[in-house]
Amino acid sequence: MRDFLYSEISQIERIPNIPDYPDRAIEAGRQLCERLLEPLQDRFGRLVIRSAYRAPAVNAKGAENNNQYSCAANEKNYASHIWDYPDADGYLGATACIVVPALLPWYDQKGDWTPLAWWIHDNLPYASQFWFPKLAAFNLRWSGNPSTLPSIGTYVINPHTGDRTALVKGGVAALSLDQRKRIVEPWLISLG
Repeated sequence: MRDFLYSEISQIERIPNIPDYPDRAIEAGRQLCERLLEPLQDRFGRLVIRSAYRAPAVNAKGAENNNQYSCAANEKNYASHIWDYPDADGYLGATACIVVPALLPWYDQKGDWTPLAWWIHDNLPYASQFWFPKLAAFNLRWSGNPSTLPSIGTYVINPHTGDRTALVKGGVAALSLDQRKRIVEPWLISLG
């Protein structure tokens, strides 16, 4: 939980990053860990947590002044980076921005982040992924809301398409399972 509570915004702005409802934050974080982060770490080795839980005051500071710290409004971050407040339907959720070091050699050499995105899509019960260019970091979200449809968005160019089109939108994958496997398998082989 210590890694999840660390926040650069909190440190810079001197705003405590403490949950208003610790039991809810712990439950949402437990689900994120058990369903997504631990299986990912079991398969690919240690993960790096860049950002995770944000207290509402921390997130609000990050969203002010034209989104100075790249945070969405609090209402959009409930059951996402703000773990202890449910979404509009009353369900918990949790997001962590992570780096998977096992992907970095492949990403540095080929500029391709999609093998890991597709592996997660085909193996883990995620709600959303959103990818960033620096270190192939990405937000990985778990949601307890059964009506949440998976999505994979990106700020990073997809080397297979040359654009930033979502890999999954509204629960629908842009590629078939066979096409996804052809992207994932060379990366898995490179891991040895």
